[in-house]
Amino acid sequence: MRCPSCADAANRVLDSRLSREGAEIRRRRECLECGRRFTTRERIEETTVKVVKRDERREDYARGKLLAGLERACEKRPVSANAIERMVDRLERRLQELGEKEISSRFLGEFIMNELKAVDAIAAVRFASVFYNFQSENDYAAFFTEMEKQRRAAHGN
Repeated sequence: MRCPSCADAANRVLDSRLSREGAEIRRRRECLECGRRFTTRERIEETTVKVVKRDERREDYARGKLLAGLERACEKRPVSANAIERMVDRLERRLQELGEKEISSRFLGEFIMNELKAVDAIAAVRFASVFYNFQSENDYAAFFTEMEKQRRAAHGN
């Protein structure tokens, strides 16, 4: 592991902890060259799931790409970085449970959409506007109407 400051490879581990229900190891390191401390995270490398896009293209699932989209949707909203990470963790656990080699982008988007609706309606509509390619205010109105129906159904109203 190279130091992010000086790029030297010599470092020592100061502390190791399990995190995320044991799915990841967090290591606190110190560079032996410049003395800077930094954190690394290790996770099990699992078989890569292919995401089938709308146009039938296939891409490797990319956690970073999904995190970036969620961070953008949640920008300036009261949604913590930890909450975003947990959403993606739940999605990845679900993907492991399914055991499929390919998964549709629609499945991923719907899963994340449901997670966002429970956390922040504005972040959900931001995500939906890109995911569903909203073209007019009618698309937004229909989304909010459907979200309200789901909320009422969940609360028995």
